Amino acid sequence: MVDIRKIPPTTLNDKRKIELSSLVTLITGATGGIGRAIAQQLAANGHRVVLAGRNAEMLTALATEIGGQAETLCYELRDSQATSAALQGFARQHKRLDVLVNAAGVMLDAPLGMISSAAIEETLQTNLTATLNHLQYAARLMSKQGRGSIINIASIVGVTGSANQTLYAASKAAVIGATKSAAKELAPKGIRVNAVAPGFIDTRLTAKYAPEVRARILGQIGMGRAGTPEEVAELVAFLASDASRYITGQVIGIDGGMVL
Repeated sequence: MVDIRKIPPTTLNDKRKIELSSLVTLITGATGGIGRAIAQQLAANGHRVVLAGRNAEMLTALATEIGGQAETLCYELRDSQATSAALQGFARQHKRLDVLVNAAGVMLDAPLGMISSAAIEETLQTNLTATLNHLQYAARLMSKQGRGSIINIASIVGVTGSANQTLYAASKAAVIGATKSAAKELAPKGIRVNAVAPGFIDTRLTAKYAPEVRARILGQIGMGRAGTPEEVAELVAFLASDASRYITGQVIGIDGGMVL
């Protein structure tokens, strides 16, 4: 048995880099504000990141920006058949999946009486159906390995609710329920499933808010500011690492004290 206390620090660091470089991580919605930050953070940590989404041009630009640790997988995440075909190709190429981050999402705000059928379909297909499809796939592949980490990007409004966000909150509450149920089912197989629940984060989704609405929301946050995608990415990186190896079934809010 090797006594790691006698191994020079540089050797330990090199070993850690080798371990990280073998981790294959799939990120859906990788070109969104939070998804992009997650991809950059995990690649910087040594993961081989596979950027999944439906805009080939944006995916290619992000992969080029990240460099050699990134590749792209372009398909319509809301289409179950397209997803199945893409993920079968992924499995043939990589033979494994160590981390799945379900970051794809839409937020279509509207008063309860003004929610359209089209909005319901788009929101549920993107936020829930796509998440479930990828969760199922990851569970099958990770079960063969006996380990893995699945991280679903939910929302704090999926826990608390929010006026004019009934549809979005419902979709994210469903993601939270799926996270907890999958965690119970997959824990014996060595697979961890957790959810990250961001509060008000500076992204394209929140940039459309009117100044007065933004000011009202910021006034509800204990820290008095919006969060950044990079702060969410750092939490995801922790959940993707062995440092969180005994954490599963959790919904971790990252909202600056918006909800206490």
